[in-house]
Amino acid sequence: MSFSWTPHRFAGGALALDVANSVVLRDDPKRRIDRFASREQMRNFPRAAAEFCAERALFGEIAPLAAQDEADFFALREAIDLYFRKRILDGSDNQLLAGLLEAVAKILRGASPGNLAAATAHSVLRLIAMPDPERMKICGNCGWLFIDRSKNKSRAWCDMAVCGNRAKANRHYRRKKEETP
Repeated sequence: MSFSWTPHRFAGGALALDVANSVVLRDDPKRRIDRFASREQMRNFPRAAAEFCAERALFGEIAPLAAQDEADFFALREAIDLYFRKRILDGSDNQLLAGLLEAVAKILRGASPGNLAAATAHSVLRLIAMPDPERMKICGNCGWLFIDRSKNKSRAWCDMAVCGNRAKANRHYRRKKEETP
């Protein structure tokens, strides 16, 4: 299945969240899609992140992932999703935080500086130290993680143009269907 790395795919607001969001429909095993399952897509991700990621100014050019870093990178991606999703839903879990920090440390000890794994690990550390952790949310439509940067902290979707429109269209469709005799 072919797709493009578009601005929507970087709606998380931080590289670490965009990496975690590379698994689409994470909670639905039958429909789950791993955008990093293709080596080509993994090679294209850093270039797209340099163009679309909210943290692009911090990283500049991100080198592709070295083959020897892949297993640790995927472990980091899963630890990111697990920890931040749990933190959003019911507060921090120190065991999950310890696991996330272990994954970050493993990357930082072994990965080439400036590659995707190292940049993601640095992004995780910034998220952990984020002054307003309540700004991190889960999209009400697709389930992606994102940072709510709205003034009143009321954003409900990762991307209004995609998920917001889908949710509103679905609500409209259901309302019209209920009105039909």
